[in-house]
Amino acid sequence: MTNSSEYIPKIAMTIHAHPDDQEFSIGGTLAKWAKAGCEIISVTITSGDSGSNDPAKDADYKPELAKLREAEQTAANTVLGVKEAVFMRYPDGELEPTIQLRRELTKLIRKHKPDAVVTGNPEAWFYGSEYLNHADHRAAARAACEAVFPSAGSRLIFADLLSEGYEPHDVKRLYVHGVEKPDTWVDISETIDIKVKALQQHASQIPVDEVEKWMKDWAKEDAKDKDFEYAESYKVMKISGENSE
Repeated sequence: MTNSSEYIPKIAMTIHAHPDDQEFSIGGTLAKWAKAGCEIISVTITSGDSGSNDPAKDADYKPELAKLREAEQTAANTVLGVKEAVFMRYPDGELEPTIQLRRELTKLIRKHKPDAVVTGNPEAWFYGSEYLNHADHRAAARAACEAVFPSAGSRLIFADLLSEGYEPHDVKRLYVHGVEKPDTWVDISETIDIKVKALQQHASQIPVDEVEKWMKDWAKEDAKDKDFEYAESYKVMKISGENSE
């Protein structure tokens, strides 16, 4: 049961670099929001077409892999209850937080008018001593944060969007995952199994029989010292205030 005091956006947009980023990081939150009636738009900037180290594969395999990974992401979205998917098809492994990318994300935010946008931490380089954060993750997160503010709500930033019919939109909350000092924890105890099932759709990338343990261990650690078993944690920026909700 959803805590009545917990924030549930009416419309949410997730912005990530690759297929499976969303499921690894925020799948439980999205499943919870979807069950509560939230309309979710999933934006994947690259199609993960560099996601293979098979020596039998070369550059000719990239289009096929992109199609496979988009299909996996679509299946994962269905499991989570995501309403709409956007694939931007930037080259995997070469992502930069360019003005062009920020403009395109600004357009998407103005088009769909999300109350909340969820993305990664643009400042994260190192997690523990074993994981060096992918450069695409930082680039996607930076472009997403800058699209949320100042671009989406500032009328004369990307003023050409006005002539296309995209009026400014103020996002109420920005959820940033993967931060060292979170200030918000979402109880995903009732949706952890949905998160696992969604992640298992990415069979080209993960050992599907092992991810349940990974996800439950991580979520249990996130919920440490909380009154619930499993959580996903965030830094939440309340950008346009609470009076507009």
